[in-house]
Amino acid sequence: MSDHHEQPGLWESVARLRSWLDAGHPASSRDDTQSALLLRVLKLSEEVGEVAQAVIGATGQNPRKGTTHSWDDVGSELCDVVITALVALHTLTPDAREVFTARLAEVVERSAATSP
Repeated sequence: MSDHHEQPGLWESVARLRSWLDAGHPASSRDDTQSALLLRVLKLSEEVGEVAQAVIGATGQNPRKGTTHSWDDVGSELCDVVITALVALHTLTPDAREVFTARLAEVVERSAATSP
């Protein structure tokens, strides 16, 4: 039996997350909007730190703690970084999909130009 409930696409999900965050902290002025963007960009640092913590835990590099994470945990934390970055981009510009797609194409083209 198939599930008729269709999952939202990537950008629809990003827009939903941004709306959810905006509802929790509505921006009533330009300064509030800039603050929301700054905090969402700063949130990336927190998420990257969690990736580092998971890698240290997966490799057992902290002798006091030993192995505390799995490589699946690292993958989950990397996903959190990507999600956080996409929400921040969507907060920065209503054209997030187009900005991301154009940038990805530039990076792919640049990498193809330097391939052996």
